Order: sequence, then structure tokens, then C-alpha cells
Amino acid sequence: MKFQSQITKNIFLFLLGGFCYGCIEMLYKGSTHISMIIAGGICFFVIGRLNRWKGNPSLLGEMVVSAMVITLVEFVTGLIVNVWLGLYVWDYSGLPYNFMGQICLLFSVFWLFLSLVAILFDDAIRYFLLGEAKRHYHLL
Repeated sequence: MKFQSQITKNIFLFLLGGFCYGCIEMLYKGSTHISMIIAGGICFFVIGRLNRWKGNPSLLGEMVVSAMVITLVEFVTGLIVNVWLGLYVWDYSGLPYNFMGQICLLFSVFWLFLSLVAILFDDAIRYFLLGEAKRHYHLL
């Protein structure tokens, strides 16, 4: 697949990540919200940029940073969608170690493992579809 510009490639990756996350959420809880597709797209795009950032970061380090990014995006999205707009798309207030009901430790750990899937998927898309260089991994 050949894209005319970097902007087109970025939009493709954003939409792919957003729709994939929407599908994961549909499988997990049976529904999703447009805000989750947008948040998922932002997260997938940022995760894809992380492993192209100066050098070849360790896979574990990239997973930790990705989980923190996802948690931050979830928090900001929650403040906008749930608190400010009052749409109540999710509420973690019944779970331990939550903050304002928008993020919680349990899901941050889940994001750590989901980020591995996103990293590997992004690399596969970039290599097989976008013709970018193959990535070589090191755990630490």
C-alpha cells in the first residue's frame, strides 16, 4: 500500500487503531462509544511513534510508556466525556485504586499487556503494508 503523504499514512494508522480498539471493546462489553474510537486511535498512533523515537527502545520499556500514555489518554477522555459532557461512558469508581472513577490500576495493568499487541500490530502493519523497515526487538 503506497501513501502519497505522511499525513495520509498517519490518518490511516489513527483510523485503524481506533476501529480496532472499538472492536475490542465491542467484544469485551458489547458496546462502544465514538469517544473510545478516537481515544483508541490516538493511543495507537502514539504507540506507533514511540518505537520510532531515537534508537530502538526495549520492548518492556515501550510497553510501560505505552501503558502510561493509554492511561493518560483515558483520563483526559474521561474528564471530557464523562465529567464535563456527562455522558458516563465508563465509571471505575467501584474498582479499587481508581482516580475520580476515570482510571484505575487494574485497567492500567491491562493496558500494559494490550500495548504489546498494539506495538506488534503497528510494526506488522508498517512492515507488511507500508513497506517500512522491519523492527528488531530486545526485551530489556
